[in-house]
Amino acid sequence: MTQYHFISGLPRSGSTLLAGLLRQNPALHGAMSSPVASLMALCLEHIAPSSEFGPFFDAQKRRRLCHAIFSSYYQNHVDKTIIFDTNRAWTARLHQLVELFDDFKMICCVRNPASIMDSFECIYRKNPFDYGRIYSPQTRHTVYTRCESLANYQGAFGGAWTALKEAYYGEYSDRLLLLDYDLLTQHPARSMELLYQFLGVPSFDHDFNNVVYEEGEFDSNIGVKGLHTVKRQVTHTPRRSILPPELFNKYSEMAFWHDTNGTRAHFICAKSGQGDNYGSF
Repeated sequence: MTQYHFISGLPRSGSTLLAGLLRQNPALHGAMSSPVASLMALCLEHIAPSSEFGPFFDAQKRRRLCHAIFSSYYQNHVDKTIIFDTNRAWTARLHQLVELFDDFKMICCVRNPASIMDSFECIYRKNPFDYGRIYSPQTRHTVYTRCESLANYQGAFGGAWTALKEAYYGEYSDRLLLLDYDLLTQHPARSMELLYQFLGVPSFDHDFNNVVYEEGEFDSNIGVKGLHTVKRQVTHTPRRSILPPELFNKYSEMAFWHDTNGTRAHFICAKSGQGDNYGSF
C-alpha cells in the first residue's frame, strides 16, 4: 500500500533537488510543487457548511473527497511504496493531513533567508527581458522593493515562512524534519542517510553526480527560466551575495529555527542544539 509523505518549507531551499534525488530510488516518487493542496482547498471552499452545497456534505464526506484528490492525482504512481507530495502550503495544513493519513512525515527544506532572497535576485537578473509573475510592475522596481514583495506574508517567501513557523511551534511539530540546504549540498550522502532514518525506510545508494530533474515548461510559462532546474552534480559553491549588506543582515535574522526551544521538530543540523535534534554533523 502506498504511503504519503510531504515536502514543504521555504522556497529556493532545495525541495526540487531533494525531489530529484528521491526520484532515483525506484520505490519513491517525488516532484516539484503539485496542485494537490490547491485542489483540496478549492474543493473545501465549495462544499463548506456555509456554501451553497454545504447541506449535502458532512465531515466524513468532505474527508473522503479530499482523500480522493490524492488517489486520483497519483493514480499513475500506485506502484511506488512512498509518494512525496510537495507544496509549501502543507505546513499550514497539518491539522487536515493528520485527519487524512494515519502516519506521515514532512521534510521542511530551510536555508538562510538572506540566501533565499539572494537566489531570487540572481534569477531575476539572469532573465533581464522576461518579466515573470513573481513580481508585479509596482514591486519590480529595485532590489529593495523586490525583497519586500517576497517577504510579505502573501509573497513567495513570506507566505512559506509564516506557514513553517506555524508548524514549527504547533502541536504536530514532531512530524517535521528540517533539512538545511547548505548541508544537503555539502554532505549529500550523510543528509540522505539521516533522512531515510527519519522516515524509517531502507537507505538507497544515490548518484550525487548525476541528478536529472527539471520543469522547463512550467518555468517558461511563469516567465522565470531555470527556477526548477537542478544541477547534475550536487555541490556547494560559495559566492558573494549580490544583496546590499543591510538587506542580507536583515533577512538573516529571520532564521527562527536556530532556536530549538518550544518545538518537537527534528533537524538535520550542523551541530546539536538544545532541542530534539535528529541528526548532526
